Amino acid sequence: MINFTGDKKYVAGHIKAIKKVLNTIALDHKCHIRELIYVFMDDEGLLKINQQALQHDFYTDIITFDYSENKELEGEIYISIERVKDNARSFNETFHVELLRVICHGVLHMVGYKDKNKTEQALMREKENYYINLYKQETFHVEQQ
Repeated sequence: MINFTGDKKYVAGHIKAIKKVLNTIALDHKCHIRELIYVFMDDEGLLKINQQALQHDFYTDIITFDYSENKELEGEIYISIERVKDNARSFNETFHVELLRVICHGVLHMVGYKDKNKTEQALMREKENYYINLYKQETFHVEQQ
């Protein structure tokens, strides 16, 4: 089960394709999605979570709480829409693609990818791009039916 909460307008019309890509990430890594809850929020809300839960005093685009066990993915993924918008501008990317990158990023962490050093970051970015491209293929296919 994959749920989106907060202002769902950011994924409206794309939920089916997003869920398909997230399930593909899980299957590619021999995992199964039990329950993922995505929460879209503002910078201040995510900053409070970052401070209280992780003792980090800075803005971030995503925080993933991973409760997975035995290849059963379960977790809460909090996303700052404001950070995603800023990152999209900074990286000269569309908002929707940057949001999808962050949505995939959370699950990639859950299946074992890290991003603490340059090598890990490069692999994470490669995987994000791979699944974004799958999404684009899926969306184009869905729109043509």
